[in-house]
Formats: sequence, structure tokens, C-alpha cells
Amino acid sequence: RIRYRRGQSIMLSSLDKLVAWVLTGFLAILTIFFNMYLLLINQRNYRKSTKHRLNPADFIITAISLASMSLQVLTYLWQTLDVIDTVCSISLAGAILLVLIFSLKFIIFWSTAFLTFYYGTKLVVEPVHCYTRIQEVIVKHVHTALAVIVVSGFANCVPLLSVLTYYNGTTSGLSDCGSIMPTDMTGLAYIFYYVIISDIVPGIIMVKCSISISYHLAKHLLDMKASSNGAHGPKLGTQMRVIKMTLSLVVVYVVFLIVDIFTQMTVVLMRQNTLALTILFASIYTTVSALVLVYGKKSYWKELIATYNLFLDEYPCLSSLKVEEVKTEPHEHSHGH
Repeated sequence: RIRYRRGQSIMLSSLDKLVAWVLTGFLAILTIFFNMYLLLINQRNYRKSTKHRLNPADFIITAISLASMSLQVLTYLWQTLDVIDTVCSISLAGAILLVLIFSLKFIIFWSTAFLTFYYGTKLVVEPVHCYTRIQEVIVKHVHTALAVIVVSGFANCVPLLSVLTYYNGTTSGLSDCGSIMPTDMTGLAYIFYYVIISDIVPGIIMVKCSISISYHLAKHLLDMKASSNGAHGPKLGTQMRVIKMTLSLVVVYVVFLIVDIFTQMTVVLMRQNTLALTILFASIYTTVSALVLVYGKKSYWKELIATYNLFLDEYPCLSSLKVEEVKTEPHEHSHGH
């Protein structure tokens, strides 16, 4: 349904936007479900802990979950405006929603990068003493670091409203109400700055951490294999699951980053009405990353599957949809996150 015009430019029809709107609504339900599940489990852990505090990883995941749910609500509102407000009578509201969406994207990306960085410090011992000291300082001040990320998210994105011009229905060739467009070199430079600081830099941090973790994993497996003389396969238990989760988050982010930069280029440089696609891809990212975060902790995943099967027990006709429950292996109790 996406139409191509001269010069391979992309134009979305009203039907395309309607489909994107419906998909965003469906993804919002899934994202809110997974993130609410994470929040409830973390709240239970908080209440159970003797010190009444979350461990750093759970605290970062809680921040990501809150930001992801907020992002999904705002993306759905923006898609609703884009479909319903065809004459751009409330384009300023669309522009404000867009800035809030960009701010939350910034917060989610940097928080996810922080999570991979945190797991990297726990799983990998860096040989550089100075770098290790910096890592220790950052990890000790998780709450402060997340507060800085949240403030930076809004501080870097709110100026978009003044530096750029939002589309109000008077410009030809565009039909996304509230699209924030650069009208001069200053605006264009700010867009490039935003993409680098919010998309590319966190991506570099994640890739660097994932390379360190992968190298650590390969070295650890080789050492274990050598020490056991190949008698049995090496087992890492829960630690292995955390490694899989971290690497999966990085892969999901890199795929999203490529698609996101391409769609942003079509909006900013080619002046196409593909902003709905950018918003849709952000929704897909939050849904997939939430699922990866739940799967990454075996106790969370096991409880979710058990609850799902318990729900299906109420409806015998749906018994074929049951999922095989996760069996806990003895060696997995010896590892923590």
C-alpha cells in the first residue's frame, strides 16, 4: 500500500496511516502488558527485600518500563491525531506530542545502553584500572545516572520546538500534522545532533559492551571446556541467560537503529509524510525489548508462562495453546543477576 513516486520517494496514503494506527494500538497493549508485568514483579521484589531497595539492574529495568509505557501511550495519541485531524487544526498538539515521544525515546535508548553497560561491568573485568574505576563510580550511583538521563532526554528534545518549524497544514507536499521540520541550516544541524546523541552514541556503548561480553563468554567457555577435558558441556546457568538477554537487546537495538535513521532521513531530508512509520517502528522496538527483558530473567519468564497456562486451564477449548513450562535446573540456583 505504500506508494512510490518520482525519484523513489515514499508517500503514505490515508489507509497506510490507518493500518499503522491499528498496529500501534495492538503493540501498545502488548508493551503495556509486558512492562506492567515487569513493574509488578519488581515492586514485589522491593517489598520482599529487607532493605526495601531494588538491585541496580531491576531499578534500571523499572525506569525503562515506565518510559516504554509512557512512550506507547503518546505514540498512540500521535497516531490518532495524524489519522483524525486531516486539516491540521491542532497541529501544535501534534508537535508537542512528537517532542515528548523523542524525549522518551532518548530516555529508553540511554537507559538500555546503561543496562548493557551495567551487565558488562558485572560480567567482564576490564584490564584497564582507570576505566574500571570509572565503571565502579557510575554503577555505585545508578539513581543519579538515571536522573541525568531523564533530564538530558527533555533538555535535548524540548528545544526542537523553537529551533525547528512545526507543520501546520500550509506547506505543500506534506500531510503529517505537527511534523517538526528544519527550515534552515541551524535546524538541520540540530536534527543531526539529536540523531547522534540519542541514537548513535547509545548504540556505540551497547555494541562495545556486547563485544566485551561476547569475548568474555567465548574465553570462559574455552577455559571451562579445557578444564573439563571435554567430558561434559560447560554450564553457566542464569549468567548465560543474562548474556543472551543483553546481546539480544543490542541486536534488536541495532536493527531498529538502521530502520529508524532511514525513516528519519525520508522525513527530514526527502520531506515525505513517513513520520507514522517512525512512530510505528518505535512501538515495535518497545514491544520486542520488553519481551526480551522478561525472557532474560528465568524466574520472571517461568512465572509468566505458569500464569498464562493457569489462565488457559479455565477454558478447556484453548488447551492446545498451552506453552511448555520452564524446568529449573539445579545448577541454575548457584548464580544470581
